[in-house]
Amino acid sequence: MGPNQLTATRRRLLASGAAVSAAAIGGCIGGDGGPGADGQHLDYTQEVSPDGDFDPVVTFDAYSAQIVNLVFDGLYEYDFTLKPQPKLAAGEPEEERDGQRYIVELVDGATFHNGDPVTAEDVVHTLTAPVEEETQNMPTYEMVDVENTQPVDEQTAQIDLAYPYGAFTELQLVSSIVNAEVRQNDPDAYNTDPVGSGPFTFKEWASDEYVEIERWGDYWDEPTPELESVRFEAAEDDAGRVSQILAGDTDAIATVPPDDWDNLDSENGVEVYRTESPSYMYVAFNCNEGGTTDQDVRRGVAHAFSLDEFVNQNLGESAIPLESPIPPLVDNLGWEFPMDEWAETAPGYDPDRAQELLDGAAPDDWNPTIIVPPDDIRIALGELIASRLDELGYNAEVQSLDFATLGETYVTGNADDYEMYILGWTGGPDPDVYLYNLFHEDNEGISQGHFYEGSGDFHDNILEARETVDQEQRRELYINVIDEIVEQVPVLPAYSPHNTMAAQSYVQNVQAHPAVAYNPRLVSEETNVSIEEQ
Repeated sequence: MGPNQLTATRRRLLASGAAVSAAAIGGCIGGDGGPGADGQHLDYTQEVSPDGDFDPVVTFDAYSAQIVNLVFDGLYEYDFTLKPQPKLAAGEPEEERDGQRYIVELVDGATFHNGDPVTAEDVVHTLTAPVEEETQNMPTYEMVDVENTQPVDEQTAQIDLAYPYGAFTELQLVSSIVNAEVRQNDPDAYNTDPVGSGPFTFKEWASDEYVEIERWGDYWDEPTPELESVRFEAAEDDAGRVSQILAGDTDAIATVPPDDWDNLDSENGVEVYRTESPSYMYVAFNCNEGGTTDQDVRRGVAHAFSLDEFVNQNLGESAIPLESPIPPLVDNLGWEFPMDEWAETAPGYDPDRAQELLDGAAPDDWNPTIIVPPDDIRIALGELIASRLDELGYNAEVQSLDFATLGETYVTGNADDYEMYILGWTGGPDPDVYLYNLFHEDNEGISQGHFYEGSGDFHDNILEARETVDQEQRRELYINVIDEIVEQVPVLPAYSPHNTMAAQSYVQNVQAHPAVAYNPRLVSEETNVSIEEQ
């Protein structure tokens, strides 16, 4: 998911879930009656302003992707169980050459907003451009054989892979298809004035203020949206979003803070929504230099505090504690990993054992730095770790860094910069998304800053699983990898947050989607959001 140089945009996504500075503008679409009072118009308050990369070839932050997925249609799209369903594709892909070639036929009649038909050329360009242009999404598509991926005819695309890749149909084929001709004519303009084939057209973007989209009256598919237009704004912090929904200044908000869940749930005129997600939050240790290069130090830190207690007290029913880097939602998609065994192996709360390990392995005058994003929950987790280390006789400093600074810092491998960092990853329905991006040596200094060297076959197993189609073989390889992660603790899995939303009661047919980039899911076969007449 990115070039060899990780930009601030990508790093901000890696810390997704935290609020950053953004203008929060009160609902002004709805006229005198506030949002929702003037027809089928929706104000939606995100946690963070989109970066402004609305070209799917380069989009990397979740908040831009939420808009992209309304303006563009995908070849396949996730349903509410995270299973890919055909959209622009006419049916399931045909697999050839032992998983190194996929033939995809397109539906008839699909068109872009400018009237151009959606063709196999568009599909080929969408899947090859990230590699050819070395965009931030390049590692996601690096298995695509650019030279041999080509149209068979106008309605049929042949996608060749450089090697078999078991997750291809679950991940890469779930891609928003771009208009190749328009994009190639002016890539910069396409990024801020995109032409898609989705149910909404892009109207306007004011950086750090708002994005507006409008219903496309000539949408090629059914159902067509009930909503006429949507305005995306961003609140600077959790309290800002909650205040807006309670004051009636917005129709719906993303991410209900755990402390406010019960209050909003009992509020007359407000409905709350929640679903499990494939998101993964973790504490990573600097294995490149400093005290945390020692496994005993890492396990000592892990024994010093209770993650279960932290999650229960700070997140309640809004998250699930983790003992492995695979969220339960992903495991339940047919992997059947030995989650119970990992829970027993993982270092649980044991202050005596923590003291013993740290006293035996920590350097003299050890005072590690813990860097965290500007997010209340992860700041609290960092402070909990620091306080427990203080009780054991070690001084730890917690630094909350803005996203750009955090992104530049956590990949240095310099112990003076950090010995621990707390970040998150929004993944998908396959373990490769987590294990390759966050643990393989190819991504050191790119999407992971722990620099864990691993055993002799650790990185080989990750790569072999990535280049294998047989799921049972992949499962066994991943079990070996995760066994080592749980035992050696280069990263301490923390929790999987649920995707949550709150909406005014007059907003009908809302349903939280497990993929954060699909929220709000405004129109699909399962739901079609509308405003009830007031």
